[in-house]
Amino acid sequence: MSHITLDYLNVVDFVSRDELKAATQEYKKARELLISKSGRGNDFLGWMDLPEKTSQELIGEIEKTAGKIRKNSDLFIVIGIGGSYLGARACIEMLLPNNYNQFIKPQVYFSGNSISPGALNDLLKLTEGKDVSLNVISKSGTTTEPALAFRVMYEWMVKKYGSSGAAERIIVTTDASKGALLKFAKTEGMKTFVIPDDVGGRFSVLTPVGLLPVAVAGVDIRKLLTGAKAGTEEYRDMDNLTENPSALYAVLRNLLYRKGKNIEILANFEPKLHYFAEWWKQLFGESEGKEGKGIFPASCDFTTDLHSMGQWIQDGRREIFETFINVELPDVDITITKDDKDLDGLNYLAGKTFSYVNRQAMLGTIEAHRQGGVPSMLITIPQANSFYVGKLFYFFEWAVAISGYMLGVNPFDQPGVEHYKKNMFRLLGKPV
Repeated sequence: MSHITLDYLNVVDFVSRDELKAATQEYKKARELLISKSGRGNDFLGWMDLPEKTSQELIGEIEKTAGKIRKNSDLFIVIGIGGSYLGARACIEMLLPNNYNQFIKPQVYFSGNSISPGALNDLLKLTEGKDVSLNVISKSGTTTEPALAFRVMYEWMVKKYGSSGAAERIIVTTDASKGALLKFAKTEGMKTFVIPDDVGGRFSVLTPVGLLPVAVAGVDIRKLLTGAKAGTEEYRDMDNLTENPSALYAVLRNLLYRKGKNIEILANFEPKLHYFAEWWKQLFGESEGKEGKGIFPASCDFTTDLHSMGQWIQDGRREIFETFINVELPDVDITITKDDKDLDGLNYLAGKTFSYVNRQAMLGTIEAHRQGGVPSMLITIPQANSFYVGKLFYFFEWAVAISGYMLGVNPFDQPGVEHYKKNMFRLLGKPV
């Protein structure tokens, strides 16, 4: 198998062929709005062409910078929130071993995604006796969470390396022409990368926002972009709905939503997919949750969460549907051996592999939840490598764009995000 596939057999009892056929015209209208760049939010469609338009010069500069960081750093700290870190973290955790910081140099940590003093203090403890490089990511430089973390980390860097030494170890990813962070970087002589004006944060994983951190972690960013480019050819450029799994997923989730399925659970059976689900939740939550509309994006890590959320999913309110992500070929496997005493009663599994047992758990879960009235779709990627992860990012980016337009909202803005900030600033006494 060389493609990402979509199995939607467990939806056919909920969505008729006639409904799917009728929705084909909606898909074509949504696709035309994207291709012609004439829909709402059309000034934020730069993500559509990133895999093709990212220059070899920029890729080379990112690789060169990543090589320098790997050579002179024990720790690499990425400071950012939301789209400024979730894509990179999702990619790193999918492609590197579990507990990856035990195996790589530099170790990669993420900060500035909360205002927890404990989290920042624990990170500062890790820097003791270590050489550190920072990548601060923010268009404006004034977003509270990363700005606070950067203020603290910059002070630490200056104390350790001096102003000029710190500047050599700090990479700033920000706006091309404006903002407090850009001004600061230029004043201090720091290396900068650009966040394109026409790419929103949650779509920025294939810009320097995501590419630099994953390159530092040792991920092949050229293969990542090649996979995403294959996604443009299979999803963006394919107008036949039945041959386009990304678009078909977008259409089916909208049809389920219209039948009262208001919550989508993205489920996996591999712990390395946890942060991919976190990225997915931001992508769909910010894109669709507006104007009183939208499917609520949730996630579960199975089989772990079957022992906590499984009861609710099986027998709770029937307003949910599930999308499972399956990785066909595991990176490694373990064969179960026979035990003479068989105290745990597991000898019936002797000779079988963990991946086989895990797959049967997935199939059994899908079947049980279907019997419990939960429709589901199964997205399968051949294996978790740079190519397919890049393609998977594009799969969901294209899907959310189609889905948002079908829903009747602008998938590329996030007006509601500012509301908590206004209240927080008022309570903190921020000058107007």
